[in-house]
Amino acid sequence: MAEFIRFDRITKFYGPLCVVENLDLGIDKGEFVSLLGPSGSGKTTILMMLAGFEQPTAGTILLDGVAINDVPTHKRDMGVVFQSYALFPHMSVGENVAFPLQMRGMGKAEIGERVARALDMVQLSALADRRPSQLSGGQQQRVALSRALVFEPRVVLMDEPLGALDKQLREQMQLDIRDLHRRLGLTIVFVTHDQSEALTMSDRVAVFNKGKIEQIGTPRQVYDEPATRFVAEFIGETNLVEGVVETVQGEEATVRLPSGVQIVSAISGAVTSGQPVLLSIRPERVDLTETRGEARNVLETEVTDSVYQGDHLRVQLQNAAHPLIAKLGRKSREFQPGTKVYAAFSARDCRVVAS
Repeated sequence: MAEFIRFDRITKFYGPLCVVENLDLGIDKGEFVSLLGPSGSGKTTILMMLAGFEQPTAGTILLDGVAINDVPTHKRDMGVVFQSYALFPHMSVGENVAFPLQMRGMGKAEIGERVARALDMVQLSALADRRPSQLSGGQQQRVALSRALVFEPRVVLMDEPLGALDKQLREQMQLDIRDLHRRLGLTIVFVTHDQSEALTMSDRVAVFNKGKIEQIGTPRQVYDEPATRFVAEFIGETNLVEGVVETVQGEEATVRLPSGVQIVSAISGAVTSGQPVLLSIRPERVDLTETRGEARNVLETEVTDSVYQGDHLRVQLQNAAHPLIAKLGRKSREFQPGTKVYAAFSARDCRVVAS
């Protein structure tokens, strides 16, 4: 399948400051791609360049094989949803949604049909005559989404659209948008700094840091197989343990820790014997027992604290060289501080990343 959207060696400067550096990124038609990263990582600038609100300093943006650098925003056929919603307060919901169609000179009958269809899509048909001020934040977000979809754009761009919503509503809207994407086959480029949001909604996640992609892959790949320390730390929570590669065999490496303990870990890229590395071990992959057991990787350690957090127990562990965090199921036994335990995990539950 040919790429539908292509960023070809895109660079963007604001004065002397480089905010996007030599970006190469392809997005397929019908794909949901999230641009994930901290503030200042360049992700919103990339979205604004795709929308036509900003111009790249160098490089080419292509849509369906055609360069669009010089195509004005209103001719790019892209719907945009911002965090602020940007609804017209003096217009009703229906009038807000109709506005893009009126600007395109469509007839009244067709506008009526499309508005009705778009509002039904987001389950707001009954509120067509209300003003934005009479709606909840979640309803306003749905109106903004409906307005972005009403003219059936080739691409939908979303810039932190759920950031102003409370946690419960935000999580529901994530599922609603994902459902719309699947039902309508939309091509969506979604900007967020929320790791959970990106993992929940995306076909692929591009993790940005200082204007560059650190890693791009499926949600499972970027979470379970982090390629760099930044990705391992930014997405979710992880334990990072220093060590040196002793041997490499197939897709596994044996890593010696400063304490002398050997750990067998999965690897993603090329590593060599003698290379200093970090082991990334997700807290939910760590099992705790008071006897050593038969696990392949085991660290002797001691509980320093245990906190009940509703859906899990967060246990802090410490020995001379390897502080760790374990997340245990809510039905697990609670270990008291001072308890000597063994922290166990399999080779596939840890990952070698560059130090």
